[in-house]
Amino acid sequence: MDAAGALRDIGEPEIDGAFLASGGVERVREALQRGALPVVDAEGLRIGAPIARPGKIVCIGLNYRDHAAESGAEVPAEPVVFMKASNTMIGPYDDVLIPRGSVKTDWEVELAVVIGKEARYLGSREEALGVIAGYAVANDVSEREFQLERGGQWDKGKSCETFNPLGPWLVTPDEVGDPQDLPLRLWVNGEPRQDGTTKDMIFDVAEVVRYLSQFMVLEPGDVINTGTPAGVAMGMPGQPYLRAGDVVELEIGGLGRQRQKVGQA
Repeated sequence: MDAAGALRDIGEPEIDGAFLASGGVERVREALQRGALPVVDAEGLRIGAPIARPGKIVCIGLNYRDHAAESGAEVPAEPVVFMKASNTMIGPYDDVLIPRGSVKTDWEVELAVVIGKEARYLGSREEALGVIAGYAVANDVSEREFQLERGGQWDKGKSCETFNPLGPWLVTPDEVGDPQDLPLRLWVNGEPRQDGTTKDMIFDVAEVVRYLSQFMVLEPGDVINTGTPAGVAMGMPGQPYLRAGDVVELEIGGLGRQRQKVGQA
């Protein structure tokens, strides 16, 4: 998207890890400045996720104090890390499917970090911020019974199909500014559910990336979901979990807005 809001054809096959690692963002920026990217008429076209085939989706749980409190959990001393299957990723306006047998499908608006350079054993916050290709809106859809009541780890409540809408945009750090000063909001059927700010993260973006690099190699195209503020169904009176026919809308300041209709798997 250019400064006037017009969509442009970047002429690359995919925005994926190879694109990011090979200087794709810089190529696109330079081509845009030269006027070499034709305008695209997006009328009637599907908007997909802004990156293709992430190697992994890494998630941080309980990373907002108010969400930890509504979950009945202690504020963690270190980031709570779990994985989400990479094939959960869908476009920002695609349908979210309630899994078969589910009665506790929940929503979570989150700031997603997309990695642009290989990162291992990062030594500082500055290094951590330097490997980020950009930011996006994510909905970390979760099945709470599968996650918390069926034994084992959280992953099976997080990895159901369609459980990670991403986008609509991948916004580069220079346009985002301070990632710790972004409002996050979510509505279900027009009713406000979540209204928070990334200022309230327990572990901020730089620390999350630095910390993860001590335990795993982060690769270009990897996605990190950085946690959600209070307002999920699990923490609300009556626990109004999602049902087929519901509509979820969510946004993060400067990163765009998503909308998903809920269906049944």
